[in-house]
Amino acid sequence: MNNKALVNVENLKKYFPIESGVFSRIKGYVKAVDDVSLSIGSGEIVGMVGESGCGKTTLGRTILRLIKPTSGNITFNGTSILSLDKANMREMRKHMQIIFQNPYSSLNPRLTVGDAIGEGLKIHRLANGKTRISKVKDILDRVGLPYTYAEKYPHEMSGGQRQRVAIARAIILNPQFVVCDEPVSALDVSIQSQILNLLIDLKEELKLSYLFISHDLSVVEYILDRVMVMYLGKIVESATSEELYKNLKHPYTIALMNAVPVAEPTDKRDKIIISGDPPSPVNPPEGCRFHPRCPQVMDICRKVFPETISISPSHFVNCHLFD
Repeated sequence: MNNKALVNVENLKKYFPIESGVFSRIKGYVKAVDDVSLSIGSGEIVGMVGESGCGKTTLGRTILRLIKPTSGNITFNGTSILSLDKANMREMRKHMQIIFQNPYSSLNPRLTVGDAIGEGLKIHRLANGKTRISKVKDILDRVGLPYTYAEKYPHEMSGGQRQRVAIARAIILNPQFVVCDEPVSALDVSIQSQILNLLIDLKEELKLSYLFISHDLSVVEYILDRVMVMYLGKIVESATSEELYKNLKHPYTIALMNAVPVAEPTDKRDKIIISGDPPSPVNPPEGCRFHPRCPQVMDICRKVFPETISISPSHFVNCHLFD
């Protein structure tokens, strides 16, 4: 773990209790995030990739303390955010923001664009009156929208325009760290590249760090510095973007890449096809959690969770194939 990183996450767990009966007795837990550690450096884009339901959105929201973790530690700029009281956490939120997945539901339909973007400035008492209007105008320009859009309501805009508003709302407080929770998955393919390029430009201009959550390895290939692959609450492979895409190791990572459509029918990638849905996070399988769906499963996979194996100084995998 890099102690100088902007964000450090150590052994993070988030278990949601399952209650039943008149007295709401707890009969089990949904193990959404199970012992995850990661670091994000200043100005770095780290990708968290996996199927829907693997826990990546819960991880992102827990890092921001929008969800209270079950255990573990989260530090931001050397400060443990889990130890902060309400007032200090409110102050910390200026530096940690989120862009939600669906711009159709993340914007308040009763607020104009200008009010939605400027709401954070009002809450944190950073600007009022003409100063707030000026800041909203500046941030709309940064995300490629004219100031006339400040008077519009969300239903008057396209999906791409709404997501630009959501991005503006996240960065107007000048944060250092932004969780991008599948910010392009709800958009048309033709718009996705525009939003990705905008995020890259803003990262360079404002010196931002991103945790970029996605289910599609191909969408994020060219913008990430590092990639972490998540399956059923656990990290199964991590590497620099350049190395991972050239040297996929974990069978699950290879299967994710195989699921991406390609234009060239003679593509010679390794073919690992998985079927079925992931097991329930309420009762995850013993050993490697991927073994019920893995075409290369061995007896040890069913009994022992694999240790982290170093493929190179920057490439790690949790798989018994590489013991």
